[in-house]
Amino acid sequence: MQHFSELPPLGLYIHFPWCVKKCPYCDFNSHAVKESVPEQDYVSRLLDDLDQQLPQVWGRSINSIFMGGGTPSLFSAESLEQLVSGVRARLNFKPDTEITLEANPGTLEKDKFSDFRALGINRLSIGVQSFNNKHLQQLGRIHNAKEAIKAIEAAHKAGFEQLNIDIMYGLPGQTTGEAKGDLQMAFAMAPSHLSHYQLTIEPNTYFQQHPPLLPDDDRLADLEETCRELLVKNDFERYEISAFAKAGQKCEHNINYWQFGDYLGIGAGAHGKITHAPNQQIKRNWNVKHPRDYLNANTADERSAGSQILSEPETAFEFFLNGLRLVEGVDSELFQQRCGLPISYIEATLQQAEAQGLIDWGLKQIKPTETGLQYLNNLTALFLPESRDD
Repeated sequence: MQHFSELPPLGLYIHFPWCVKKCPYCDFNSHAVKESVPEQDYVSRLLDDLDQQLPQVWGRSINSIFMGGGTPSLFSAESLEQLVSGVRARLNFKPDTEITLEANPGTLEKDKFSDFRALGINRLSIGVQSFNNKHLQQLGRIHNAKEAIKAIEAAHKAGFEQLNIDIMYGLPGQTTGEAKGDLQMAFAMAPSHLSHYQLTIEPNTYFQQHPPLLPDDDRLADLEETCRELLVKNDFERYEISAFAKAGQKCEHNINYWQFGDYLGIGAGAHGKITHAPNQQIKRNWNVKHPRDYLNANTADERSAGSQILSEPETAFEFFLNGLRLVEGVDSELFQQRCGLPISYIEATLQQAEAQGLIDWGLKQIKPTETGLQYLNNLTALFLPESRDD
């Protein structure tokens, strides 16, 4: 039986489901704006959503907020101020709470950056993807390289010391020089954090129906190795599969996900995960996905698309599915704290993973090897409930 001696850190995820245009590779819950975004109605619904979830977390402080999407920066500073003020009135903030906003490099959005910073947002994540105009067109992006550079400059001018840039590699026809060029331009923009990840073809996307010609596996491996060496050379520490940070600039919100912390999720399609110590259980819940359905929902039942109490095997699997994405892995004691289970519960699977050379399992730390990181899907599959024999 699970037993939780203490509660994990708590984050808040806020989903914004609108974009100017749906990118052909994107499988997130996002919808192209057809007329105008119903900002006021959506903010009101977000705060209603939060009100109805608050009883789950009475007395707990919030460590981080992440506003993702979609494109949150489509919203006006006035609407976001109303939202942030409403959240502050309802939740206890810890000192220096990390508040991240995702933004695209559009002209109208960068003009709001100073206002976003003034209302307390202290971390900006800009979805650049590439500084090569040819590749931006292939990816269906609505900005060009010059606009991306101007947006990053505007973010610095607005006072964002914590600044992430998203960069993709493995693009159609991408050469090693082009992949390195994207990173070198990113370095010149002086971000504190880089998300550097491979373009993959996801289900239910335009690219799945009309797949572009991507580099083969050998080419991808060469690109990844070259780029990783360049990131390390420029003092970006790899701390997660696709996350690289300057010293002291890791994303606290995402670390909370990867360390199996708790988080409230509000907004269309948002997911949450909360540890309920009195009931000794972990509960997941998720909202209806379509913005129209979310806006029309008046009660928690109408807003909910489902919930689940995690079983012990599911809890252990989800812990390692997240934790083994971290380069340094996870602490054995953290497994006991976050899952409410002794490490002996998962010992046979850990021994199997170690025997296959996929993890290093020391007295305290459970860490993926280089092979484990390279074949992470194979590693985490060992922890699937149906795969385990312990």
